[in-house]
Formats: sequence, C-alpha cells, structure tokens
Amino acid sequence: MTPNKISKPEAAILYFTFGLLFFGIVLSRTDRYWFDFTYTAEDGFIEWMTLLPLTVMMVISGLRLAKLFRLRRPLFLSALAGIILVCVFLIGEELSWGQRFLGLESSEFFKSNNSQKETNLHNLVIAGRSINLIIFSRTLILVMACYLVVLPILYPRKQKIKNIVDSLAIPVPQLYQIISFFLVFGLIALCPSGRRSELLEFCSCFLLLLIFKYPRNKEIYLAE
Repeated sequence: MTPNKISKPEAAILYFTFGLLFFGIVLSRTDRYWFDFTYTAEDGFIEWMTLLPLTVMMVISGLRLAKLFRLRRPLFLSALAGIILVCVFLIGEELSWGQRFLGLESSEFFKSNNSQKETNLHNLVIAGRSINLIIFSRTLILVMACYLVVLPILYPRKQKIKNIVDSLAIPVPQLYQIISFFLVFGLIALCPSGRRSELLEFCSCFLLLLIFKYPRNKEIYLAE
C-alpha cells in the first residue's frame, strides 16, 4: 500500500502541534514561571487544548459507529464503542470528572491517596507508588513503542495480523506520523521543566488524532 499524500488538514494539525511545542520549549527556557504556572498549568491553555483532540476522536468514532453499524461485524463495532469510552474516560480524568467546575470536595480516599487531592485515577499514589508513573507512563511507553514501531512493520507483512488489526478497527500510523511522534519525543527533552509532561501529552493527543483521522488503513472505515 502506497503512503497517502499529506492533505492540508493534516499539515495544519502538524503546524499547530509543533508550533505550540516549539513555543513551549522556548518559553520554558526564557520564562520558566509563565511556562509552569500559565502555559502548562492545571486548567491552563495546554490542558484545555489537550481536550480538543480527545473530543474530536470521540465524535469521529461515534460517526463511524453510526455509519458502519449495519455494515461491520460486532467486534469492529464494539472496538469503536470502546474507543468512545476510552476518550470519555480520558476527558473525565483531565477534568477530574467535573470536580472543579461543580465545586465538589474530594472524598477522604482521594484526599489521602491523590497527589493533587482531586477525584481522578491518574494522580493516585498507592503504597508510595504513583499510578501515573506505573500505568500512564511506563506501560504507555511500551504500548506506544509496539504501536509505532512493531505494528507498522508487521501490518503489511503478516496477513493474519492485518486481519486482526482491521477487525478491531485499529488505525495504523503512516510513516510521517511515526516520524512526527519520535520528533516530539526527542524535542521534549529540550524542555527543562517538570511540566513538560503536559506539553508531551498535548502533542501526543494531537498526533493520535492525526493517525486516527488519517490512518494508513483508512479503507476499513469506508462504507461499502
């Protein structure tokens, strides 16, 4: 399968993502306070921007589910529904399930076991071990390595794997999308602030949106 030509919307997403990444890197080295407490702060610009691709992916999955409901097998449709639920979960986690908006107080459990005293799972600290570090960082690194390196190699070479991936509605990244991810992973090291994780999260979500909307195997989402 030949690589798809990069469209204007794809290029726009890339410019937007890398533009804010470069701006953040420069800002972290010239005005660390503003970077930490405004640009990447809780409920700050970057955090709000991170919600955008998650919301768009949720909507796209819903539209694909509706369009293909009578055309695909239950496994494919269940996978799309699962993606919607994952997006809802991640959005909820980012917003602490609306706690700050509704002015709700955290339960004693979250006050005692959440590093930010908020009602969410990714900031939990159990027995001195950070859930964010174990699951949302280390495990995610392994998953992304398989997704960005192993899957694109095996997908065109192993028909059985291709069939499984397509049946699970998994979007396969294009080469330029993979390169973009590794550029982000490399460039983020230039940011000296511990808040760079927020910037990495922002970039990753937008690049995932790029893969999700413009995958190598886009034909699996077409109505036949």
